[in-house]
Amino acid sequence: MVDAKMLNKISSAPGFIAALDQSGGSTPGALRLYGIADSDYQGDEEMFRLMHAMRVRIMSAPAFTGDKIIAAILFERTMDGDVDGQPVPSYLWEKRGVVPLLKVDKGLAAEENGVQVMKPMPDLDTLLARGRDKGIFGTKMRSVIANADKAGIAAVVKQQFEVARQIIGNGLVPIVEPEVSIKSPTKQEAEAILRDEIANQLDLLPASEKVVLKLTIPTVPDFYAPLIAHKQVVRVVALSGGYSRVDACEKLSHNHGMIASFSRALTENLRVSMSDAEFDTSLAETINEIYAASVNKA
Repeated sequence: MVDAKMLNKISSAPGFIAALDQSGGSTPGALRLYGIADSDYQGDEEMFRLMHAMRVRIMSAPAFTGDKIIAAILFERTMDGDVDGQPVPSYLWEKRGVVPLLKVDKGLAAEENGVQVMKPMPDLDTLLARGRDKGIFGTKMRSVIANADKAGIAAVVKQQFEVARQIIGNGLVPIVEPEVSIKSPTKQEAEAILRDEIANQLDLLPASEKVVLKLTIPTVPDFYAPLIAHKQVVRVVALSGGYSRVDACEKLSHNHGMIASFSRALTENLRVSMSDAEFDTSLAETINEIYAASVNKA
């Protein structure tokens, strides 16, 4: 049974979703950006420990609250960790008023037909049950679209919604994320195909089954307005996709009804060498900027 208070927060509260879900492949880059070099640690365990310490620093900062952040997407290891002795999901919801979400995909398959679908997730039901027991509200899973290939994009969207229905069946709300690469030479054309394919899949969902959409900020402002208005969509959120925070916020500000779900753009100004006061001030400024782009539209 979906938590009604969390659902209300996700669907209607002002604010944005913080993406704290860098996984094994993207963690070294995130740590380098934070000021921790590859040579500063040995092996995956130490790498993930350093990453968790960074996330705890973010989650426990004074500005990281439900006033402006409605939810946070967690990596599986973060879900299993704790903050001050309290499991991360319950800490986020009970202490910070932030809805806990979980990244569930296992990475991307090799590119085919201009896209990368998700790798198989044979243990998904087990992970979803574990997440639900820990207080997780919903999930996130990512595919990537590099070119405007109709067959490829259709395959991405079909897979996303097949897995979304499995997630809904486990009592959680899925975030469907078919990312269009900002480097795509056919980005605008890909977005047109993607919008139609998503609309077709949404129309097939029963009235009781709803999803969140996480999409690249479109080339044409408000291009995803029909999806935002669709009765099966809880919310439409934007990924930063490699744009700088300034660029991502500026582009997002022209898209009504779309809020941020940024990862790199959220953490790009944070450094391990900062004092707690410097860190908290920098994070607060970033949160204010992303919040403004999510709620104040041009």
